[in-house]
Amino acid sequence: MRSIRSNDLFPIAVIIVITLIAFIVFWSVVDMFLLGASLAIVLIPLHDRLCLRIRPVFSAALITGGIFLVVAGTALITLQILISNAGTLTSVFTTIGAWLNDPATNPLSYGVPFSKTTLSNSLAEGTALFVDYQKTLIAFLPIILFKTFVFFFSLYALLLRGEELKARVMHHMPGVIKYYVTRLSEVTADTLYAIWVVQIAIAVLTFFIALPVFYLLGYGSVFFYSFLAAFCELIPILGSSATFLLVGAYALARDDPRGVFILFFFGYLGVSCLPEIYVRPVMVGRRVKINPVIMFIGIIGGIFTMGLAGFVLGPVMIVLLITSFRIYSSDRKEKKEASATGGEP
Repeated sequence: MRSIRSNDLFPIAVIIVITLIAFIVFWSVVDMFLLGASLAIVLIPLHDRLCLRIRPVFSAALITGGIFLVVAGTALITLQILISNAGTLTSVFTTIGAWLNDPATNPLSYGVPFSKTTLSNSLAEGTALFVDYQKTLIAFLPIILFKTFVFFFSLYALLLRGEELKARVMHHMPGVIKYYVTRLSEVTADTLYAIWVVQIAIAVLTFFIALPVFYLLGYGSVFFYSFLAAFCELIPILGSSATFLLVGAYALARDDPRGVFILFFFGYLGVSCLPEIYVRPVMVGRRVKINPVIMFIGIIGGIFTMGLAGFVLGPVMIVLLITSFRIYSSDRKEKKEASATGGEP
């Protein structure tokens, strides 16, 4: 591998600076770009296989159209289920609202470490999201449409030109950097594949393991509550815990300590926390051979610090950092062994 000259590093440094500035300026839509790019990386092997039979432009369009149909179908099914269970949702939020506004009730007396103002704000956000979703969609429609466009355009463009863009960038890289980027690209693809597959798998798992919890709760609407938990699990910044906290507040407002016990221990800890703390880090970490505890920090820390974008960036950055150290340590070891045996370093 040839050494890096200063004139090699200058254009790379300029590109990195411009990229960082672009991320800062367009941060409000970066999450959609990152999600689209990460999904494109996962789907590129499928695109390559389809390109053996049809033109690349048609392959990229076919895959993007298929993902669009899946997303649109999921959204329509979710809306239909919300409409069909509007009465249940209205009852839940109305009961919680009445409990919060009743002077005789005090959340602190139940051990809830939040003020009524905080809970009221959370209730208002939940009502806007699950009950008044039509008004919310109309109010944020331009933003939703633009972000949707960014996601699918990124997916289509990177499926079609991603490999070509990567080849051009790699062609102008110095040998040492190209060596590291090539090795890191493989583990990045594995990480993203694991993130997407595990996200869907855990959402499906959440639905099935939530069924007995809501059946034991005895409030009815078992399928709906389980579906709501699974749907929230698909959205990284929500997670299934949002559903169990909501229904837990409903049980608290109904003065049902048995329900609170079931929802906290079997629902929140068993259905929501266990997959996030154990199943997800283990499945992702096993794919990239990284300790599950470290993967847990990357996943949860990324979501807390960067929101939806952190769902991808958090674990990817952890994996790249650890893999870079492993590559560096391995190369150092090989050079020492070569020097000890009298070979070329």
